Amino acid sequence: MTQPIVAAQTVKTPVGELGLEASESGLVHVVFGAVHGESNAVTRQAAAEIEQYFAGERRDFTVPLDRSGDGFREQAQAALSDIAYGSTETYSELAARIGNPRAVRAVGSACATNPLPIVVPCHRVLRSDGSLGGYAGGLEMKRELIELERKHTGGG
Repeated sequence: MTQPIVAAQTVKTPVGELGLEASESGLVHVVFGAVHGESNAVTRQAAAEIEQYFAGERRDFTVPLDRSGDGFREQAQAALSDIAYGSTETYSELAARIGNPRAVRAVGSACATNPLPIVVPCHRVLRSDGSLGGYAGGLEMKRELIELERKHTGGG
């Protein structure tokens, strides 16, 4: 179970402001837009890592996460971090990889409700036809994140 939010910090990025909310033990939310509050060690680490990510200096996040829930949604969200930087996977490939190939819509729902976008990279998941699908930050942001990663991996 997620601990109470005790810290909040906003970080400016090339895709807009991101709000970081944390408990004492880890990052709880990344929101699109500013948040207000006092920072803590977790939000400061998350802000630094996000800045490094956008500078092309970081591919994996090490900030501790404070996740809630269990079951399929948590399993799907946890599997997102296994999609390599600069790569994409389809909703159906992700469903198959976590052992439930018929759960494509449930994977889509898990991506749509990901409380930690960018840090837990749901932007790397596409529709089977290669189109972007949806993204809480908007399709233009999803496109920019994919292009940023491809640029820093030599993929275009």
